[in-house]
Amino acid sequence: MLRALHDEHADALHAYALRLVDGDRQRAEDLVQETLLRAWRSPASLDPERGSVRAWLFTTARNLAIDAWRRRSTRVGEVVTDALPEPPPTVDEAERAVEAWTIAEALSRLSPTHREVLVECFYQGRSVAEAAARLGVPPGTVKSRTHYALRSLRLVLAEMGVTK
Repeated sequence: MLRALHDEHADALHAYALRLVDGDRQRAEDLVQETLLRAWRSPASLDPERGSVRAWLFTTARNLAIDAWRRRSTRVGEVVTDALPEPPPTVDEAERAVEAWTIAEALSRLSPTHREVLVECFYQGRSVAEAAARLGVPPGTVKSRTHYALRSLRLVLAEMGVTK
């Protein structure tokens, strides 16, 4: 099964992984390897009835790339220099609280179906197939609801006076 999966999707997955890691071949290969390893560990995720196998692979690769980027961005590397680094920007907790309230308010103004698909896909980090299974709808419905939910969210945020 893994061999067939590799033969069918590895080239496209590798090309996608290269874009995710800005052309770093080693990181792209690691990303493809980890994605295929996760596919091997959870064969139920690859059931065609749950959605496209390629979409699951690409979503998993994207999530792994984001996780790796987050890990790298939180590590403090050793830097040898004569100049003192600039102090890190301070995080304004009040601003963060206002942003969280604004997003929560905007989400509350969406229809329940739009809100639940955004929560599943963006806040819970579920793939389209996973969200479809949890919501009891086909994967295509999750995709279209996500598209229209994001459009609605942009409109609601614009009505609230939020700009980029």
